[in-house]
Amino acid sequence: MVTEILLAILILSNVIFFIILLNWKRLVSIIYHMMMKRILSDAYDENVAELFPGTKRFGLLTIIENSLRAEGGNVLHRPMGSPRNWPNFETITFIPAQTFPFPTSNETDIDVSITIGPKAKKPLHLKIPLLISGMGYGVGLSEKSKIALAQAATKAGTAINSGEGGILPEEVEAAENFILQFSKTSWGKDEYEISKAKMIEIKLGQGALGGMGARIPPEKLKGRAREIMNIKDGEDAIIHEHFFENQTLEDFKELVEDLRKFSKGVPIGVKIGAGGKLEEDLNRIIELDIDFIAVDGGQASTHDSPTIIQDDFGIPTLHAVVRASNYLKARGVKEKISLIVSGGLTTPGDFLKVIAMGADAVYLGSSMLYAISHSQLNKSMPWEPPTQLVWYGGKYEDRFDVEKGAEAGHKFLTACTEEMKVALRAMGKTSLKQLSSTDIVSYDEKTAKYLGIPYSFNTYND
Repeated sequence: MVTEILLAILILSNVIFFIILLNWKRLVSIIYHMMMKRILSDAYDENVAELFPGTKRFGLLTIIENSLRAEGGNVLHRPMGSPRNWPNFETITFIPAQTFPFPTSNETDIDVSITIGPKAKKPLHLKIPLLISGMGYGVGLSEKSKIALAQAATKAGTAINSGEGGILPEEVEAAENFILQFSKTSWGKDEYEISKAKMIEIKLGQGALGGMGARIPPEKLKGRAREIMNIKDGEDAIIHEHFFENQTLEDFKELVEDLRKFSKGVPIGVKIGAGGKLEEDLNRIIELDIDFIAVDGGQASTHDSPTIIQDDFGIPTLHAVVRASNYLKARGVKEKISLIVSGGLTTPGDFLKVIAMGADAVYLGSSMLYAISHSQLNKSMPWEPPTQLVWYGGKYEDRFDVEKGAEAGHKFLTACTEEMKVALRAMGKTSLKQLSSTDIVSYDEKTAKYLGIPYSFNTYND
């Protein structure tokens, strides 16, 4: 009896399918005319068209996020950074060399190597100026994605930052140049981890989160990361707002001295989110006797942070790099303290423009995640975003292929570097060190004025 019912359902389903298949144009037409009749005759306050002015006025994302606020009743957290239209680098262009100087021949090798912390006892020498930024294991990324990123960094001759998550032994071993992010946590501070670091970054803040911490409940942090971070069952993983109780700048000066002693001379630096009082922050940091400063602009992203901090705090990366570079020059420390810049930088042109404006190196975050997962998107899409391949606890993290991810990440870094070399040749350069703000102009008059570069409508020397 059951078999007969199932067979009947199957036959009926096939009949309906073929009816729809043969008459799909008519069905579409009927549905279309029904919808249009409703739209053109229903009162406005009952009309689905009411969505159009609302969407145009508020934006689709705002409507969705406000619905999520109404559904959850809690602080809304968003991954991957603010969608707001921050000032960017698009209006800035490089000056081509055509009459004199002349372009550099394709056969000429271009030196894009950099040194971070030149005054440190053991400066960090890298083949390229593109570093992988801090994205923490457990609090953000999965084990496989962290290993893939570390392998990609080593192949490309650059460095990877641990982030504020647990320190994954396999990542440390895979990374030729491992940067330890010294964060406001109870983990990530072992003598072994410090001894393995080629550079140490004290994290005071970041672009998408400011100086705030986080509390990660047990249901959101399971598995091996808890063991590595030494978090007991049932306990939250806590990223604090402060390093010390009743902390002062003197506490940080002592911390820098201790880290310099334990690490035996590797560069020690500080990371901050760029804010309206950037120069005041930089002034205090310089007094700590550090070797580098990492400045994260307002477009920066993170695995998880409150939308209000992403959207309504910080200043654009474009403004931050100019102000930071100018201030370091004014203090007479630009040649002693390296400047690393990050936040919403996605293309080789962005990377090179930031360096032209005074950065020594660039941190890459989100663009690296998309790069290492690009050939594996079919494993998660169209039902889930590609980040479900790389997040810790992501629905498809087990299906991420480390070897493919590492190779894709390496190719991305290589391609970006080669494009930057093409641009340097087009400007008649043979080295990244020859690049400066004299090599750029802007077709936006306000941008040119504030950055102190020529406005492209004017004669160059005007």
